[in-house]
Amino acid sequence: MEQTYWHRQKPNEPLYPSLSWSRPQNRLTAGKLLIVGGNLHSFAAVGESYRVAIQEGVGTVRIILPDALQKIIGKSFEAGEFASSTPSGSFAQKAIAAIIDASLWADAILVAGDLGRNAETAILLETLLHKTTLPIMVTQDGVDYITSTPTIAKLRKNMTLALSLSQLQRLAIAIKHTEAITYSMDMIRLTEWLHKFTLTYPFFIITEHNETVLVAVDGQVSTTKAPENTPIWRVQTAARACVWWLQNPNKPFEALTTAMMVV
Repeated sequence: MEQTYWHRQKPNEPLYPSLSWSRPQNRLTAGKLLIVGGNLHSFAAVGESYRVAIQEGVGTVRIILPDALQKIIGKSFEAGEFASSTPSGSFAQKAIAAIIDASLWADAILVAGDLGRNAETAILLETLLHKTTLPIMVTQDGVDYITSTPTIAKLRKNMTLALSLSQLQRLAIAIKHTEAITYSMDMIRLTEWLHKFTLTYPFFIITEHNETVLVAVDGQVSTTKAPENTPIWRVQTAARACVWWLQNPNKPFEALTTAMMVV
């Protein structure tokens, strides 16, 4: 039986070229992105997300990092702002006030990762997901926090997870999905799994398997050949996809799929 939900995107042949033609030409109309991430020991994901978002044509970016990084970073991030951190250098629970305030300005939020492992950060992220309805992209170790609070994944709409297949496996187990996902799946079985999975749960998926990037939104699945030699593909892909999504908020599948053309 033909899989009408599976859309194959070929190199240099975007499935939705009209999205590229209609992209904002003025920074004032190109969208506002809030990037959240980092901890005392790492903020590479935040820096890479910022670089890619600017390169991809976002209008304006604000970055919020734990204030434990303030002496290290100084003014190296022109868009950088700082919120409360724990003694270990991760986001403290009370940092949520600054992040929520910044979210009122933004069109979308990217939780870029490098959050570290901290109970207060887990509470902060859970609160953020409950308090805002903005499009939110979560990647890297931010996804691990989602897995540890599976109720969010079952309820939170307007959320995209850019995650590895192993993270997707753990998430499926955490939310007690009835069908397992395995590395041995061929592309037909994997697209069928993602089709059923995203019809069951309200969030969207970007993942990679066998040199192919897959996007799944409300039962629709697209596949695009993955780039070579991109060990940090999740961060780069999440940032790029988030820009396309915030510029096309009513067309999440088309936007996320089109973003994969330039990964």
